[in-house]
Amino acid sequence: MDKLIIKGGNRLDGEIRISGAKNSGLPVLAATLLAEGPMHICNLPHLNDITTMLALLRCMGVGVTIDERMCVEVDPGSINDFTAPYELVKTMRASILVLGPMLARFGTANVSFPGGCAIGSRPVDIHLRGLEAMGATIEVDEGYIRARSSGRLKGAHIFMDTVTVGGTENLLMAAVLADGKTVLENAAREPEVVDLANCLVAMGADIDGIGSDSLTIRGRERLQGCTYSVMPDRIETGTYLTAAAAVGGRVKLKDTREGLLEAVLLKLDEAGASLSMGDNWIELDMKGNRPRAVNLKTAPYPAFPTDMQAQFTAMNAVAEGTGTVIETIFENRLIQIHELNRMGASIALEGNTAIVTGVERLKGAPVMATDLRASASLVIAGLMAEGETVVDRIYHIDRGYECIEEKLQLLGADIRRVPD
Repeated sequence: MDKLIIKGGNRLDGEIRISGAKNSGLPVLAATLLAEGPMHICNLPHLNDITTMLALLRCMGVGVTIDERMCVEVDPGSINDFTAPYELVKTMRASILVLGPMLARFGTANVSFPGGCAIGSRPVDIHLRGLEAMGATIEVDEGYIRARSSGRLKGAHIFMDTVTVGGTENLLMAAVLADGKTVLENAAREPEVVDLANCLVAMGADIDGIGSDSLTIRGRERLQGCTYSVMPDRIETGTYLTAAAAVGGRVKLKDTREGLLEAVLLKLDEAGASLSMGDNWIELDMKGNRPRAVNLKTAPYPAFPTDMQAQFTAMNAVAEGTGTVIETIFENRLIQIHELNRMGASIALEGNTAIVTGVERLKGAPVMATDLRASASLVIAGLMAEGETVVDRIYHIDRGYECIEEKLQLLGADIRRVPD
């Protein structure tokens, strides 16, 4: 198991390219199962979760070819197994996303209950109730979701009582091949949902309301293959911007877009960052200054994303003043605070609220990652800290950040990966 060793104190300064979004690439890869013909998916990040999804498609008999630029050709015409096995699904929650398209296209799907980060309860009951409303028969047996449909799924009016990104994506993919009109109310509005919908439209789907909380889908009998490039990773973008803000540095991020993370940019502006943007780049410059503490509360898009909470908590740890961080999405998402306090942070935890009083500097220490975004916050803490920080269990970070140590090295960080 690899570790990251970070010697803190270097001010980040430079330019890097932002990778394609994992949280867009995964549902888009699942959507390839809907096509009658090959799909070409470009700008995929080279990440463990993407590799796992491709392995899942391959194990079902789907043809997968990858070129040197991580453009993937997926041909679902050779599929011969409609089971997503536990061995693959246990490591990645997004595996559940093959359920909707596989059921809609082939009338059958056996999907193991998913795994992923241990950040709290993320039940799939909304996915299942929605598919049942569309006429599917679903049984849960020995840890597997076994779904069947006699003929095409039927259009339905579905109200999701909780905003769920995965549920919206699964039901959207099921609805594009259903017979009749489907309306998804209280749908997630995240940019990754929009990206998936745009991909489905490029395949021939009929979807109204893209970007809103009410999606209307008129089912088609078939969708064709197409070429599609996934959007930039807004969380990777936010992570590097926050890291630079935390250490008083300057970064220019290329191949990204400001419209994807307006809530994050607003909070960085409050923290004292000087921000400038172009069509496909964002630049942040702290001019050597210490950040100011910010208050934030996570909520579904377009509010502040839960996937950026840990990084801002780390930045607040060395900011001027006191910032309050309220986590409303996942109950275990503040778990990294104990590790930050071991590095000298002053953070009080009260239920789902962290009260962060900034200190002048953190101290390097051995720390352990507990989930993907918590591990990113520990890397940021290591960059800010005096001395050496060792971040263990970094397989979490490899699920969401492509070449993180190499990109940080390009910005001037003293960071290296070592085997355990």
